[in-house]
Amino acid sequence: MRAITKGALALVLGCLLPACAKHESGYAGAVAADAALRSPEGAYLAYEHDVSIALAAAQIPPRLRAAQSACSSGKFGDCSVLNVSQQGGDHPSASLTVRIAPDGVEPLIAQASAGAEIGSRSTHAEDLAQAVRDNTLLRTRLEKEQVRLAEFQQRRDLSVADMIALSQQLSQVEAQLQVAQQEAAQHLRRIDTQRLTLRFHPPGGQSGRGEIRQAVRDFFATLATGTAWTIRTVAFLIPAVIGLTILLALWRRLRRKKT
Repeated sequence: MRAITKGALALVLGCLLPACAKHESGYAGAVAADAALRSPEGAYLAYEHDVSIALAAAQIPPRLRAAQSACSSGKFGDCSVLNVSQQGGDHPSASLTVRIAPDGVEPLIAQASAGAEIGSRSTHAEDLAQAVRDNTLLRTRLEKEQVRLAEFQQRRDLSVADMIALSQQLSQVEAQLQVAQQEAAQHLRRIDTQRLTLRFHPPGGQSGRGEIRQAVRDFFATLATGTAWTIRTVAFLIPAVIGLTILLALWRRLRRKKT
């Protein structure tokens, strides 16, 4: 009976543990999502993240493509690729800059750094409160001026010259209002989404070995350059040596005559 009881207890625990693991995993994911940096209520903060990832040189290109594909496909929410750069040779590196929804920042970093080491990470927030406030005041003023000018256009006692001047002024106000509206939309996008830059580079040891290989390759080129400069230096000094030798011989002859 005791053995049967232990077996039943082990079976129950075996069934419960995976469920608990799934529950904990889901809870961790929820905590990570809730921990995403967001602009607080009433604040206008534009967050920017910079992450450096140490990765084997051969894995940099496929990891860069995977991160770019995840952004373009919207795997982690609204995301736009802003810049992609890649460098090969003895100093391989790559970088990807995206603008992504706050909830997608950590998942994209986790995917890009899976099995690698995060060398450094920094987060910067730009306060756009003053810019947003100034833009709001500007749009309000321009909208009021637009309405006032439109009301003047309805008057029938205006001359042709006044109508032309009024139309030109109204066009200028509408153009300024359009620029202000575009700037407001840009502010809103910077607040609602976050800029993320992923920088991929090989570990320090691989980078050092690459420099050694490059130095070995440059050995003969450096030797040839040094030899060429030595030959040029010798050729440059030969006339000076000949001239000094002649002057020294003349000085000795004059000295002998005086003696």
